[in-house]
Amino acid sequence: MSRALVYAHRGASGHELENSYAAFVKAVELGADGLEIDLQLTKDLVPIVTHDLDFWRLARTHRKVSSMNYEEVKKLKLGIYIFRLFNGSSILTFEEVLAFAKENNLALNVELKETFVDAPSQIDILSKRSYTNINIHFSSFHYEVLERIKKCNPLIQTAYIGTKKTNWEELSQLWAADALHIHKRYYKTDRLDLAFQSNMPLRFYGIDGYETYLSNPHPAVIGWITDFPGRVLMEQKKKEF
Repeated sequence: MSRALVYAHRGASGHELENSYAAFVKAVELGADGLEIDLQLTKDLVPIVTHDLDFWRLARTHRKVSSMNYEEVKKLKLGIYIFRLFNGSSILTFEEVLAFAKENNLALNVELKETFVDAPSQIDILSKRSYTNINIHFSSFHYEVLERIKKCNPLIQTAYIGTKKTNWEELSQLWAADALHIHKRYYKTDRLDLAFQSNMPLRFYGIDGYETYLSNPHPAVIGWITDFPGRVLMEQKKKEF
């Protein structure tokens, strides 16, 4: 079995500002297999790479993503106050990160956030595209988003992001999900066995690189999502010695 792929969560966000160009470059430097990114929609329906519904945490403005046009968003500078004033990062578009991933031969895990729930036409646009020369899948906490993707294009790979309410005995009923993403707190043998029996591959997030199971994971595991891809890759290599 090939090793589980290592996805840099919002880029190498344990080292650089999340979802920033610097974080993605750092992920490449550390040898990550792929990037995990978040997509939200602006008022004029441009998919941008940011996690929150507003920009308070990153740019100290309470304005919501969905209330701003892209031309306004791209003027925002992100980061801590002093750094932001002089050399702050800018919000990237999905197109920019997609091009970066292709250029650097990175897999891409694209999480569709809340603003896509009420924008089915935008889900359709993403689903109907031809993603050549890239290993890409779309994930979401919102199962209806995955259903929309699969109805539009059954060939697009998807992943459902599970919660504590996830019924591990009924994973086979998640027809619109090709994989399950779940927090590492649920890395428990009985649940892993249920996923394996249901042919439901797993990617775990919240991984910090110190987990003992990284060097010898359960066969249901196909990916790790981490802020620290370098650590995870080093831990994986222990299996080789």
